[in-house]
Amino acid sequence: MGSNSSPPEVLQLCYENVNGSCVKTPYSPGPRVILYTVFGIGAVLAVFGNLLVMISILHFKQLHSPTNFLIASLACADFWVGVSVMPFSMVRSIESCWYFGRSFCTFHTCCDVAFCYSSLFHLCFISIDRYIAVTDPLIYPTKFTVSVSGICISISWILPLVYSGAVFYTGVYDDGLEELSNALNCVGGCQVVVNQNWVLIDFLSFFIPTLVMIILYGNIFLVAKQQAKKIENVGSKKESSSESYKARVAKRERKAAKTLGITVVAFMISWLPYSIDSLIDAFMGFITPAYIYEICVWCAYYNSAMNPLIYALFYPWFKKAIKVIMSGQVFKNSSATMNLFSEQI
Repeated sequence: MGSNSSPPEVLQLCYENVNGSCVKTPYSPGPRVILYTVFGIGAVLAVFGNLLVMISILHFKQLHSPTNFLIASLACADFWVGVSVMPFSMVRSIESCWYFGRSFCTFHTCCDVAFCYSSLFHLCFISIDRYIAVTDPLIYPTKFTVSVSGICISISWILPLVYSGAVFYTGVYDDGLEELSNALNCVGGCQVVVNQNWVLIDFLSFFIPTLVMIILYGNIFLVAKQQAKKIENVGSKKESSSESYKARVAKRERKAAKTLGITVVAFMISWLPYSIDSLIDAFMGFITPAYIYEICVWCAYYNSAMNPLIYALFYPWFKKAIKVIMSGQVFKNSSATMNLFSEQI
């Protein structure tokens, strides 16, 4: 007598001939191609977009300023996300397997966290820089010097790298969750389970600098509004050359603050879903479906590709620098001293 029941589905494993291998749940060919394309474009943008930002700022002498050095260092953090994090996460997300070994899994996780916090610290220092520049534009050059910028850059790299290395190489992040961690980290897996204490520390480490940035940019735009009104009031009167200079400096700093404010908002929008999801997961027993988690992770990763696009939209000097670099004019001896600004103060 014939049976109508369909044959049982064959269980796929990440490593077919290895005991304790993780179960593989791959996407069908169509969605797989789409995901590789979308994630791949993000990684390429993060690498080459941020590389252009770094080359532009470091090559052209006109761009050598404390703020721009911070922006170049931020681009460096995003560049390393594109090089050392996104390609490997792309394979893990789509293939549902980790093929790069246990040691590299720890290194990858360490880089992921370190570069995220490095970006956050850079943005926080940029916010402080913009606050001083807008509230006191004439005194600003003596307060926020290249040396101060260098100290901020050092802090933005050293603290996240030390913190990330200490947490993930000592194994303290999963204290009390060893059983769950071992179950998830079968052969071919690279899932980090973080206990409630460290998730709370991570969330506060994200939330406090973010709150500082919100307060600073709130004050920046209030001051900018007041400055704009003052300029309007004296616009009809004959202003002295010093007043005119001050007005033009204030206008330039406000414009820079607006662009960098957009960068900060983009960072918050990108990272907030992941931060909230991680907090909820730790205190609700890891209930988030895998696809929701992946969406949150890739929203965060894509932030590394967004900053160069923001600069390209709002910074005329960056557009001009890209043209010079892409056309090969950057190799000329005189290119480093080229004028990238249409207006001078």
